[in-house]
Amino acid sequence: MVDFTQARTMMVDTQVRPNDVTKYPVLDAMLAVPREAFVPEGLQAVAYVGENLLLSEDRWLLEPRSFGKMLDVLNIQPDELVLNVGAGLGYDAAVVAQMAQAVVALESYPEMAARAEAALAAQGIDNVAVMTGELAQGCPEQAPFDVILIAGGVQVIPQPLVDQLNEGGRMGAIFMEGGLGIARIGYKIDGRMNWTHAFNAAAPVLAGFEEHVGFVF
Repeated sequence: MVDFTQARTMMVDTQVRPNDVTKYPVLDAMLAVPREAFVPEGLQAVAYVGENLLLSEDRWLLEPRSFGKMLDVLNIQPDELVLNVGAGLGYDAAVVAQMAQAVVALESYPEMAARAEAALAAQGIDNVAVMTGELAQGCPEQAPFDVILIAGGVQVIPQPLVDQLNEGGRMGAIFMEGGLGIARIGYKIDGRMNWTHAFNAAAPVLAGFEEHVGFVF
């Protein structure tokens, strides 16, 4: 029988803190949210492993190290509205909800969105709105957002997401080139994204975020 409370503490102490995650709101949020409640039942015993966890089809739960570091550099504030792109079963949104004023969790698979909504409700988290729709199109009806967190790899950032970010807002994503990836934080300045290198990480590329290369004659 897995002691999930102990596993959660070990995750933070051995995977998250050593990765220079120092902001107490991030650490407290990751300690507070039961990761095992947001994975398929058969994966609960491995919910705290230090690797990306396949949830369903092309949806992954990012490894704790990368997720915690992304939250640390995004520095989400208590008065901010956050868009979580690729919500999966709701874990990312549940953690971010501890730090933000409100979270919009966008998931393209209706069944996963329904399970995320149920898991969030079971944890008493009431400042997350789960929405179903194409990830690359964002959630224009809830925009603009102060922060956009993309829960997966990208090769390109769709313009609708840029359009839905507040001027001066921040976006976090893992840019993939082959098997190598770099987590970057983008700041919207004068309507354009300005990206800075944050740390090395890797994640499977989300559908709709691939770079399409045409034929050259």
